[in-house]
Amino acid sequence: MNEPLLRDLVPAAIGVIVRRGADFAAAEDAVQDALVEAVRVWPDDPPRDPKGWLVTVAWRKFLDAARADTSRRHREARVEREPMPGPGEEADDTLRLYFLCAHPSLTPASAVALTLRAVGGLTTRQIAQAYLVPEATMAQRISRAKRTVAGVRFNQPGNVATVLRVLYLVFNEGYSGDVDLAAEAIRLTRQLAAKTLHEEAAGLLALMLLHHARRPARTGADGRLVPLAEQARGLWNTRLIAEGVDVLQTALARDRLGEFQAQAAIAALHADARTAEETDWAQIVEWYDELVRLTDNPVARLNRAVAVGEAEGPLAGLAALAGLDPALPRHAAAAAYFHERAGDPVAAARLYAQAARSAPNLPERDHLTRQAARLNAPLRG
Repeated sequence: MNEPLLRDLVPAAIGVIVRRGADFAAAEDAVQDALVEAVRVWPDDPPRDPKGWLVTVAWRKFLDAARADTSRRHREARVEREPMPGPGEEADDTLRLYFLCAHPSLTPASAVALTLRAVGGLTTRQIAQAYLVPEATMAQRISRAKRTVAGVRFNQPGNVATVLRVLYLVFNEGYSGDVDLAAEAIRLTRQLAAKTLHEEAAGLLALMLLHHARRPARTGADGRLVPLAEQARGLWNTRLIAEGVDVLQTALARDRLGEFQAQAAIAALHADARTAEETDWAQIVEWYDELVRLTDNPVARLNRAVAVGEAEGPLAGLAALAGLDPALPRHAAAAAYFHERAGDPVAAARLYAQAARSAPNLPERDHLTRQAARLNAPLRG
C-alpha cells in the first residue's frame, strides 16, 4: 500500500465529491470510507487509475449514505442531476479544499486540524499525537470544524493569504508524536505553490525550507537549545538552503513583495553567512524595514531592533528596543543580551531571569535560565 500516494489523493477526491454537491462533512466521511476499502482491496488488486477508483468508490459511499437518510432525498436528486467534472478541473478541486479548510469562520486551531485531516490526509489519531491531546478531543475539534463549513459554497476566489497563514501555523508546530508537522507543512505548501503560482506561496515555501534546513543544529546532543549564533553550520542542510534560495529568487523576480518573501530573504542572509560574524546585519535591517512597512507587526519591529543592535552595537540595540512595548514576547531576552554585551551583567542577569519566566516553551526557558545562572555565578562569588 502506497501511503504517500493515498495522502496525495485525499484532497483531490474530497474536492471532487464537494464539487458534485456533497457538503464537506459528508464528502470527507465518504472518502475516508473509500480509503478503508482501498486498504482492503489495493494490495491484491491495485487500480490503474488510483484517483478515479477513489473518487468512484467515495461517490458511491456518499450516495449510499444519502439514500439511507430520507431527509436528504431532495438533495440526492439534485446532486445526481449535476454534470460530472471534466479532467481539466482537477487542480481547482484541491485549491477549493485548501480555501474551505482555511475558512474565516474557523478558529486557527480548527483550521489547522481540518487542513491536516482533509488536505494532508492524516488520521485523527496522528493529528492528536502531534498536538499532544487525546484523540477524542481532536475528533471533537475536527467534527465541529466540519459542521462549521458544511454549508459553505464557493462563488468567488478563496483568500490565499488565509491559507498561507494556516500552513505557517502548521509549520510552527514543528514535531511531536509520529508526525513531523514541519515536513508536512512544507509538503502542503509546495503543493499549493505549484497550483497557484502565487508569489507569497513561493515566499512561504522558501521561508520554510530555509528554516527547516537549520533544524539539525538547533538542539545539542543533550537536547538543549542552541542559539543561531552558536549553531554548527556544517549541520545545516545545504540542499534545502539551495532550493529555498532558488524558490525565493524566482518569487522576488515577480516584483510583488510580500511578508513571507521578506522573511525568507532574511533567512537566506543568515544561511549565506559561513560564520555568525560574517552575517550581513546591515542588509538584514533593510529587509526588516521592508517587513515592518508591509505588516507594521510589533514582533517584526522587535526583530528589527535586534538586527540594529547586531549591526550598530548594543547601545543602538537598546535604544531601538526602548521604543517598543516591553511586554512583547522575547523583549526581555533581547534586552538582556544587549545589556550583557554593553558590560552590565547585573541588569542582564535580571532580564534573562524575567525572560525565562515568560518563555513560550521548555527548551527556551531552560536556555534563558542557564544564561541568568551563568551571569549570577560570578556576582555571588
